[in-house]
Amino acid sequence: MRFSKRLDRFGDEIFAALNNRRMELEKQGMKIYNMSVGTPDFTTPDYIKKALAEAALDDENWKYSLRDLPELLEAVCDYYEKRFQVKITPDMVMSVYGSQEGMGHLGMALCDEGDIVLLPDPCYPVFAAGSLMAGAEPYYYPLTEEHDFLPYVKGIPEEIARKAKYMVVSLPSNPVGSIATPGLYEEIVEFAEKYDILIIHDNAYSDIIFDGAEGGSFLATPGAGEVGVEFFSLSKSFNITGARISFLIGRPDVIAALRKLRSQIDFGMFLPVQRAAIAALRGPLEGVREQCRLYQERRDTLCEGLRSIGWQLPNGKGTMFVWAKLPDGRTDSMAFCMELMEKAGVIVTPGASFGPHGEGYVRFALVLPPEKIKEAVDSIRRSGM
Repeated sequence: MRFSKRLDRFGDEIFAALNNRRMELEKQGMKIYNMSVGTPDFTTPDYIKKALAEAALDDENWKYSLRDLPELLEAVCDYYEKRFQVKITPDMVMSVYGSQEGMGHLGMALCDEGDIVLLPDPCYPVFAAGSLMAGAEPYYYPLTEEHDFLPYVKGIPEEIARKAKYMVVSLPSNPVGSIATPGLYEEIVEFAEKYDILIIHDNAYSDIIFDGAEGGSFLATPGAGEVGVEFFSLSKSFNITGARISFLIGRPDVIAALRKLRSQIDFGMFLPVQRAAIAALRGPLEGVREQCRLYQERRDTLCEGLRSIGWQLPNGKGTMFVWAKLPDGRTDSMAFCMELMEKAGVIVTPGASFGPHGEGYVRFALVLPPEKIKEAVDSIRRSGM
């Protein structure tokens, strides 16, 4: 059987390769410190679990949902005003099964074959996958140390900008850990207005931001509501990654386009999951802020430890990841990751899996407590890497 040529657009899934080797080493008795996948190890709040469990006991909630509950849309609107001081209306909101699924499908709702889209490099792989599934042609704008790993729209050629359909922006940024600086969003809005480009902002990590900075929403920027949409996720803030609860928020016409596409392929989010989302959005935020403090403690432990053994790295400013330059002038991130796993039992993600400008770096996920991070750094020290 011949499968779709569409599959040829995608490479092998890097996490699968790392996980296969991890299992082999564990069978051999090696102690493993897995800091590759961004799955939080913190506990889901009881009030969220209770809301889901109670809803699951109602037989009516086991039918097709077919739509987002009005109470859910209202909860998102209220949350955005409370948390980000942004006023939105229900027609500007729809749920998606995680930002990954939403980003994967949005390109198909927006693009035709051959359209050009602007993607950050390095970037989370689904940014590219979503555009490739739509048949679009990615143009990668680099996130470089020179510009503090932030979008630099002045570096995008005008002939590319005039052809571009949309631009993906991700801040705080996975994998590089950069956060928006004053005036950056305004510059991006001006760029979008000039070239008639839709901005798609990934706002998955607004609650994991360090050193006194405050996470916000792109939509709080004057003019952003006319040129952009934003993916907003509950996964990392409330430790509910498996529930896949995210939202696309912003321009009503874009929301309507994705909703139309989605109506052809599913029957809506499971109603007990919607009830869990409402509980999260209407619940207290003290735990979210305390969790951010704990992530910063982990970041500090890892960065200080790696620096003590000669690594050079920017001090990650946000997200649950740290972006680290390979030590000793190494350049092959995949080879380095395999060697690090073999010699130290520490699993990280090669920077090259996030795009060409990721080569020469690795990404650490802050998914271990400080004492385990210290053990992992000690293991790296003993390995000589």
